[in-house]
Amino acid sequence: MSVGLTITRTIAAPPERVFAAWTKPEQFAVWFGGAAVEVPPETVSMDVRVGGLWTAEMRVPDGTAIQWHGRYTEVEPPHLLAFTMDDDPATDTVEPVVVTFAPAEGGTEMRLTQPRDDLTTEQLAQTLVGYNEFFDSLDLLLSGRD
Repeated sequence: MSVGLTITRTIAAPPERVFAAWTKPEQFAVWFGGAAVEVPPETVSMDVRVGGLWTAEMRVPDGTAIQWHGRYTEVEPPHLLAFTMDDDPATDTVEPVVVTFAPAEGGTEMRLTQPRDDLTTEQLAQTLVGYNEFFDSLDLLLSGRD
């Protein structure tokens, strides 16, 4: 089993814009899921405050819909966003995620930490691939490249 994951990326935009992409439904829908997965904007809701809820639906290429939901646990614009997430609407699983945003040469150093201890090595590898695809889309959105 894994001890969690941390991904650090430099995004070609200032922290305020990167933070907004995580907290504005119309932007989140563009990059969450990467290039191959649709997230219809009307399925994204965000009450970005401590205790507020968020939801989003991913529609994967095979037609499956994944219902994501969670609760914000820390919100410090534009430096920190912490929340829980789960893909089973019938549960209130506490799967913590912490994302920090710091000015860096070339834009923003964004660091995502998810301290999971329940993933196999294969599941961890798949999770890393997924997040990196999401963050490639985020970087494209904010850098203005197509």
